Formats: sequence, C-alpha cells, structure tokens
Amino acid sequence: MAFRQECSLYERTRFKVITMKIVTLIPSATEIVAFLGQKKSIIGRSHECDFPEDLSKIIKLTEPKINVEGTSGEIHKQIEVILEKSLSVYKVHVDELKKLNPDFIVTQSHCEVCAVSFSEVENITKEHLGKNTKIISLQPNKLQEVFDDIRRVAKSLKVDNDHNNKLINNLKVRLDDIKKKTKKLKKPKILCVEWIDPLMAAGNWIPEMTNIAGGEDILGKIGVDSHWIKFEDIQNQDPDFIVFIPCGFNLNKTNDEVKKLLNKNNAWGKLKAFKNKNLYVTDGNQYFNRPGPRLVDSIEILAEIFHSNTFNFGHKNKGWINFFDKR
Repeated sequence: MAFRQECSLYERTRFKVITMKIVTLIPSATEIVAFLGQKKSIIGRSHECDFPEDLSKIIKLTEPKINVEGTSGEIHKQIEVILEKSLSVYKVHVDELKKLNPDFIVTQSHCEVCAVSFSEVENITKEHLGKNTKIISLQPNKLQEVFDDIRRVAKSLKVDNDHNNKLINNLKVRLDDIKKKTKKLKKPKILCVEWIDPLMAAGNWIPEMTNIAGGEDILGKIGVDSHWIKFEDIQNQDPDFIVFIPCGFNLNKTNDEVKKLLNKNNAWGKLKAFKNKNLYVTDGNQYFNRPGPRLVDSIEILAEIFHSNTFNFGHKNKGWINFFDKR
C-alpha cells in the first residue's frame, strides 16, 4: 500500500515527463521504474515481473530454462547443471527485443541465477540493438546501495531530481520510525534462510534489514553474498527466530518446502525457535529478494515478526505467516 501511495504522489505532480521506451529484465527494475513514475514507458519485461499490477499486456522477453515448479532441491540441481556448462539460466526472446528497440534496458549484474546474465545482455545489445540503447545495471549489496540504484535509474531516465529525492526520503522516514522504536527493544537472535534445500543463510541487504527491524542476524553478513550452511551451524547458534525467505517462492510454496525440510530431520524440533513456535514463512519472491522500494515493506514484515507487540503494519497473512498456524 505504501509503495502505491508513493508512486501516486509522484504521478500527481505536475512536470514534463519524457517519453521513452524501457525494457526491464528483473522484477526490482520494474518496481523501481514504476516507483519513479515511468511505468507507462515500460514496453518489455522479464517473465518474473509481476508488480505493480497491470503489467499483463506488456510483452515478456525472458523465460526460464528450468522447471520452476519443482522442489527447492530439484531447482538447485537444475541450476547447478546449467551453470557448470557456463550457460544462462534464462532464455531471451531476442527477435521480440529487436522489434521493441528500447532506449533503455534495466537489468542487474548481481546474481547469475536471479536474472539474465549481464554479459549476455551486453552481447545482445551490441549485436542486435546498437548504440542508442543504454544499459542500466543494478548491483546492490547493501540497503544504501539500493537507494543509490534508484537515484541512478532516476538520473539516467532524467526523472525530476526534487521529486526523486522526495520519494526516497519518504522511504527513509518509514525506516527511521522503525529504527527509533527498535532502538530500546531487546534484540532476539535471528536466522534468515534464503534457500531451503540445500540450506542457505541470507546475506547482502538482509542482515542489515534484520538489524533495523530489531533483531540480531547470526549467520548472515551485511554486504556479503548469501552462503551455504549446514544444519549444525543452526544448532550451534540456536536462534530465537527462524525466518524463511526463499528467492522465487510465495507463501504456500515456502510453507510446503518447510514442511518437507522438518520431516527430513527431527532435530529441528529441538531448536529454541521450534519449541517457542517462532518459525516464520514469508513471500520471499515478492519482498525480500527484490532490491527496490518494497524492501522497506520487507523490514516492516520482520519488525512485525520479531516485535509483534510493538508493530502492526498489516502484512500478516499477506507477506508472512507463522509456520505453526498453517501446519
């Protein structure tokens, strides 16, 4: 809701908007461009771009080369095989892209698994488009770098600087409000799980978000890539809360995957988080793994989970659930 209000704030302002043709090849790029009031300029998108609403008529330019309906373990094995052969996980519809002939392509160079590789986008642009198409690459590792990316996109698209700053300041006001309230609260030990089979601890901007929301991230490091972990690592730390935020999975898919995980290993039941019913499932696809404006919503989700007596932003049952409520 807050994201839509901020977009609306921008759209209501009266200034000249430059008409341009934009292709977005990762969901966070689509959200950033829309956040800056340029949604109508998007003429092509990735198959995963589904927010804001009303994108169904915009042509999809990518598709996965794997079966994304499989379990997390099956998906992992498929991706490993592709990457071992130095291939891209995604196919680009080059002919459609050529027809669109965009002014800008907004993509990323952060992760080979999250979207079409940056090198492939560069090669396609050089071979099939030309000098008039400019590539804007998102590459955040920390929360501030997400804001920097938004500013960089705004500058490239020649979005009015005053209004761009106002939009970002609105996000920071929301963050500051959470920081003030969590400053004096006890910080529980938190584990954020970015992949379920095999287990992966969330890194990059997630540990920072966890801290802002009033928790202490025990296995992730700010600005450092997510990394594989073993169950013994979790046992040794015995977190107070475990939050599952797998990339690409919605609430129902994640909930099913967590059930399978716990059924494989009864030792999960001995963890403090399990005993205290503090296992949480989130929509990692829509929130945590999209480094754009809705990371602030994601921090609100974490704050609601860690400190339910202090925060209620209305995200429960939409962005997160307690695993035991749907067990």
